[in-house]
Amino acid sequence: MTIQEWTAKIKNKDLFISSAFIDGGWVSAQGGATFDVYEPSTEEVLGKVANLNRDDIKRAIVSADAAQREFYKTSTAAGRSLLLRKWNDAILANADDLATILCLENGKTFLEAKGEITYAASFVSWFSEEATRAYGETIPSSYANTTVLTLKQPVGTCAIITPWNFPAAMITRKVAPALAVGCSVVIKPPSETPFTCLALTKLAVDVGIPAGVIQVVPTKDREAATELATNPLIRKLSFTGSTGVGKMLTKLAAGTMKKVSMELGGNAPFIVFEDADLDLAAEAAMFCKFRCSGQTCVCANRLLVHKSIAPAFTAKLVKLVNALKLGSGMNPSTTIGPLVNRSGVTKVAKHIRDAVAKGAKIEAGGKEPSGPGFFHEPTVLSGVTADALVAIDETFGPLAPIFEFESEDEAVTMANATEFGLAGYFFSRDIGRVLRVAAALECGMVGINTGKISAAEAPFGGIKESGVGREGSLYGMAEYQIIKSVTIGNTHL
Repeated sequence: MTIQEWTAKIKNKDLFISSAFIDGGWVSAQGGATFDVYEPSTEEVLGKVANLNRDDIKRAIVSADAAQREFYKTSTAAGRSLLLRKWNDAILANADDLATILCLENGKTFLEAKGEITYAASFVSWFSEEATRAYGETIPSSYANTTVLTLKQPVGTCAIITPWNFPAAMITRKVAPALAVGCSVVIKPPSETPFTCLALTKLAVDVGIPAGVIQVVPTKDREAATELATNPLIRKLSFTGSTGVGKMLTKLAAGTMKKVSMELGGNAPFIVFEDADLDLAAEAAMFCKFRCSGQTCVCANRLLVHKSIAPAFTAKLVKLVNALKLGSGMNPSTTIGPLVNRSGVTKVAKHIRDAVAKGAKIEAGGKEPSGPGFFHEPTVLSGVTADALVAIDETFGPLAPIFEFESEDEAVTMANATEFGLAGYFFSRDIGRVLRVAAALECGMVGINTGKISAAEAPFGGIKESGVGREGSLYGMAEYQIIKSVTIGNTHL
């Protein structure tokens, strides 16, 4: 099918938007500048989107700042909760259209895209309920006739910079808690996948969320985007992306002492101990490694398998990988789609060549298919050595490298031998080992006998160079709040 035939499947054509959203209106960039968005399975242009400059972004920030002050002053927690509930309902009602848009710009299978839309809505639903639970406290004072209170208030206008691998969920996981507490947001969606963000914004405004509270500023101009990290009207910066960019943005944000949340790179270990259920571990590895074609920050980047069961585990994983069908995400028979761009394919191939040169063996896949599209075969390597690039560098693609270990201590040492600390996984039926290893792994999230660790109710975030802050869960709203201490003296008067 052609791109035109695929886009024809979108029932609500109003959701396929190429304009920016500033000051309550859908607008073009100054001078009419645009950038191309590509459909990854064909490498054809899916559409053109407004490419904003720095002045455009400044205008959006000024508008958002004014809207935030009015929004918090005139709304209640219950009212914000209701608005979020309506947004959740609108997302679910338009799930097929949103999934089609997401699939076309990102490349993941339609089934995965539909699952992401449901996942994205879960954050809106979760924070609609948390909106009414921003409790302060009363603190006993050490002074006579004095009362000490704490108030939780919105931090102010927030800059939201999101990645292309989860174009819907990374929007709602940040925007929903911000709106719940009374903040406004200025969103810079990724240039690879801006259409999903624009569609979600349209639904938000349609259900009554004040237009100025959400501004969307697509751009490919990095200098223009730095305005979000340096403008004094922005009081909070939330970023998901690479560690290098996160460090740069954190330095810029320090100039005005902004509050920051950084969800950065990972190098997740996936440990299979000798007492593990190998069928369960292999199935979990498939989800954890090959979901979104391996392009997730919590992907299993290193599969650490006990030497005694490595051949058996490898055989099970290879059988499952060989059953995958590569193709366009819009094809119902496809089970693994393309990568989002050519550089992703190049990096996978580089990691494979390097590992093989250092002694690894290709057990499945290993090739780039001929023809158009950003495709790479899902690949399994065995006998990977600690000096391979894939041991230290996040692949972000469909490559499963298997390393071997001989003891629990060795596995933990190998797992922690990285500057990153986002996610880690291990499989064991020994309760003592479960408790020991969970405590010993240096990461912000641990999955035990499962590859599924992401949910609205679970805190999401890392340690070390994987970032600061937590998203989702009961902790997620605090990232968008300040705590104000109020001391009332001479209360006997």
